[in-house]
Amino acid sequence: MLKYNFLRPFIFIVIFFNSKISVAQFFPPKNYPAGYFEYPVVAAKSYVANFGELRPNHYHMGYDLRTDKAQNKKILAAADGYVAKVKVEPWGFGRAIYINHPNGLTTLYAHLNGFYTELEKYVKQQQYALKSWAVFLDVPPDLFPVKKGDTIALSGNTGGSQGPHLHFEIRDTKTDKVLNPSLFDFGIADNVPPDIYKLAVYDRCVSTYEQTPRIYTLKKINGVYVTTPSLIIANTDKVSFGITAYDRYNGSNNKNGIYESLLYDNDKPIVGFQLDSISYDETRYLNAHIDYRYKSGGGGYIQHVCKLPGYNNSVYTTFNGDGVINIEDDSTHQVKIVVKDASGNASVLQFAVQRNEKVRETKVADSAGFFQPRSFRPGFINIFENAGIRFYLPPYCLYDSIRFQYNETPGKNGFTVYQLHNTRVPVQKAFPISIKTATSLPNKLVMHRFENGKNDYARAEPENYKGEPGWYKASFREFGSFELMIDSSPPVITPVGFKDGMNMSKQSRIVFVIKDNTEEVKFTALLNGSWLRFTNDKGSRFIYDFDEMCVAGEHELKIIAEDQVGNVTERVYKFTR
Repeated sequence: MLKYNFLRPFIFIVIFFNSKISVAQFFPPKNYPAGYFEYPVVAAKSYVANFGELRPNHYHMGYDLRTDKAQNKKILAAADGYVAKVKVEPWGFGRAIYINHPNGLTTLYAHLNGFYTELEKYVKQQQYALKSWAVFLDVPPDLFPVKKGDTIALSGNTGGSQGPHLHFEIRDTKTDKVLNPSLFDFGIADNVPPDIYKLAVYDRCVSTYEQTPRIYTLKKINGVYVTTPSLIIANTDKVSFGITAYDRYNGSNNKNGIYESLLYDNDKPIVGFQLDSISYDETRYLNAHIDYRYKSGGGGYIQHVCKLPGYNNSVYTTFNGDGVINIEDDSTHQVKIVVKDASGNASVLQFAVQRNEKVRETKVADSAGFFQPRSFRPGFINIFENAGIRFYLPPYCLYDSIRFQYNETPGKNGFTVYQLHNTRVPVQKAFPISIKTATSLPNKLVMHRFENGKNDYARAEPENYKGEPGWYKASFREFGSFELMIDSSPPVITPVGFKDGMNMSKQSRIVFVIKDNTEEVKFTALLNGSWLRFTNDKGSRFIYDFDEMCVAGEHELKIIAEDQVGNVTERVYKFTR
């Protein structure tokens, strides 16, 4: 019989010292060089986002440092070194500088406006040599040495930035792993412990993607967070937990990311995570760290305090299990979750959990129906195929098991629409999809993925499958609805404030907007037959600022726009300057 242990009290031993709770140290200490790097922007010391903050499909991988709500603030080299790489791209980092330092670390500075004069000139020369505005340049180490505090650029809002700021990273030069800059001490005071807002409890006899967790609000008693009620009765043999928690620092109300969490069962450490030393190849694993289904349904972020079975490259450290607690012993399990920030400030959540007495010998099928039809499991190659469509998921593409859902309906353009599961289940890797069709325009085929107002397109390449004609293949990174479509529409070129025969003597730039029904467009500009550099920040407009490449006189400008299946639009303009 289940015995409710109401007589066993919770004993909270809480020691405060400089706002830090004394807890055992189970993770290896970090030995990063505090004070080695200078604060890299001439503005008030303040960040709007920290390392490990939760973002769509990725962790935030550095500091977002404020620039006093303005652009063109001086950006400084954080330490002695040399410019090792420069990146220019329409989204992502926008304009970015990488500096290698003699201590084996690299700093990155992104969303910049102008580089310093000598570097700006070099980048422009390389763009013309490569005939590409978007570049990722490896710079010879002896070309651009820098000293700590040198001005290397001006701050901006380029790339994927939504407002003026500096994105700043510290990386291990050899591994390219991004390190948590809060562990390096930039003089930003922080003695504020993290806030824990809610606890989520999962039935781990089924997949996390086939349930909605039980949510418990929390209250703080004597400095410790507790659930209401303090004893959680679970209708399962196995449970795991998730938390909603955020961090703050002195003088800021921003909800930043937490650094560390550690789960204890009856005072025994089970599993924990630390957000540090993550590569960009691994950052998408955030989708295994959070309850993706709950978040995509509008429920906010919950971070699993357990390691999902398909989380291959993990931020978790396992001490005595993966975080799934077996409670079929009918005893009361005293659970503690310790949450820390990078400055060592800690908060504690404490509660108890026990199996419901009605849960007996009846067992639930393991991991979302291991023996059920169309069961897809992490760690395996999962295949689906019929006469019209086939695809497979590579190993460790899924983070937890699913019962795959499929449907097909007639499409508006004459092609079948195939519904592959749903977008509330994430996948880690791109997976190939092949669709069979008969069409008179095979070289104009695009595969279209759509769901919830989002559209993705990829050129559909012909595939020889078992000698059967008519198969076309593309790769995607999300479930959803898929169809083939014929793309015979060329891109549309629209000049902005510019027309054929115009006198441009009083103008400073030429601007074009390029639109296409399948998004991706290759843009080329030729001035009097020679390649001309147009910028393309944020992917919306193509801009040429007049420079030494366009001297006074009469000119011919040819604009060429080509989509991913080869539809081309060309326009020729005459102008004088």
